[in-house]
Amino acid sequence: MRIQIIQPAHYRSPSDRTLHRTRKRSVVNLTLPYLAALTPREWDVTLIDEQLDEVDFAAAVDLVALSCWTMNSLRAYEIADRFRERGVPVIMGGPHTFFHAEEALGHCDAVGLGEGESIWPRMLADAAAGTLGRVYRAESYHDLARLPLPRYELIDLKRYDLLKTYSVQSSRGCPFRCEFCSERMYLGERYRTRPAGEVVEEIRHTRSKDILFADSNFAGDLPHAMELMEALIPLKLRWSALWSAHLCRNDAFMDLARRSGLLHLNIGMESIDPETLASMNKKANKVEEYERILEGLRRRGISYSLNFIFGWDTETEAVFDATLRFLMDHKVPAAYFNILTPDKGTPLYDRMLEEGRILDVDALGRWPGDRCLIRPKHFTPEGLEQGVRDMYVRFYTYGSMLRRLPPPVTARNIASWVINFSQRKMARAEGMESFDDF
Repeated sequence: MRIQIIQPAHYRSPSDRTLHRTRKRSVVNLTLPYLAALTPREWDVTLIDEQLDEVDFAAAVDLVALSCWTMNSLRAYEIADRFRERGVPVIMGGPHTFFHAEEALGHCDAVGLGEGESIWPRMLADAAAGTLGRVYRAESYHDLARLPLPRYELIDLKRYDLLKTYSVQSSRGCPFRCEFCSERMYLGERYRTRPAGEVVEEIRHTRSKDILFADSNFAGDLPHAMELMEALIPLKLRWSALWSAHLCRNDAFMDLARRSGLLHLNIGMESIDPETLASMNKKANKVEEYERILEGLRRRGISYSLNFIFGWDTETEAVFDATLRFLMDHKVPAAYFNILTPDKGTPLYDRMLEEGRILDVDALGRWPGDRCLIRPKHFTPEGLEQGVRDMYVRFYTYGSMLRRLPPPVTARNIASWVINFSQRKMARAEGMESFDDF
């Protein structure tokens, strides 16, 4: 059997229906090599990352598989339709199909709902036997032990930067219940971890010193994270991850993270207002602890970035100036500013839908960039969009960068400067329609 596994590109914007393509990427694709590793070795596997490669619609294949996020779903449907016109069966999986199964089934022969470890082998076996069903649902969550090593030999690593970064998962799921997040709906509320030794084995398999942990929360299980970081020390890595702000209060944890090679940390701070944090059910974040947390990161010389979401019912236009003052006062190296968007499957989506405040349900998550698709309580949609754009422009001026950033004399400091220059370029792109071009 011959299978083509495709990760579609996405369209740049509603007004620019060209595909987002790049000549090179810095982070090596994990999804495609991992799906290849789950595929029986007797299958002939071709991997296509459409951001880098063209899709060969005339390829002699027996099956096409598409990895589908909402942002690339329109392109995924187009690819699926073209292959099916030739009589080639198409299967789809990923977060978008999980929440939009009926929509996806209008363009493919079968959808996989949930984690691929149990679904993928069944779909392939049925496809080979000519008995492909319509819906394959994971009945349980994988314990993450004995996962196969990604088949990086099937991708052209020359298409990536010389100093490429590899994504590795050490956990799945999330123990928190933030109103806006769909993670626990898709991957479960029980936080699951991989054996530390197997994570190290996969890192060695990459033969790289630059690792990005693609976990929603690297340290949802603190003892496991500590065990893993101890095991990372001999590898002399430069690694990046995301975890909750409250973990930065733990000096032993943070010291070990620094010692094991932490290069950059991303934190979901979301807001500097206690009432807003309470409204989104972000209970772990305590505004009164922010100063201590940021001082600890600065003292350890750790590069970090903070995520913020604007548009909550508790906020007015004053939130932009207040947040900018906070960032400048604490010399925060980097920050990302987002418009509140109710993803399907979240409590936020259900609430906004019931209140009649979603302006365009079909457009949610379809396009890159920040668009206001809700009716905010204290902003106009256009005012909220402009406020977020202005935050990017004001925060990433050269003057701001010089006041906030330490001299670029270490790898960690250089990481902060690189993020700032890329975000500055993005902030000045017309309409800010295609954030991830940068």
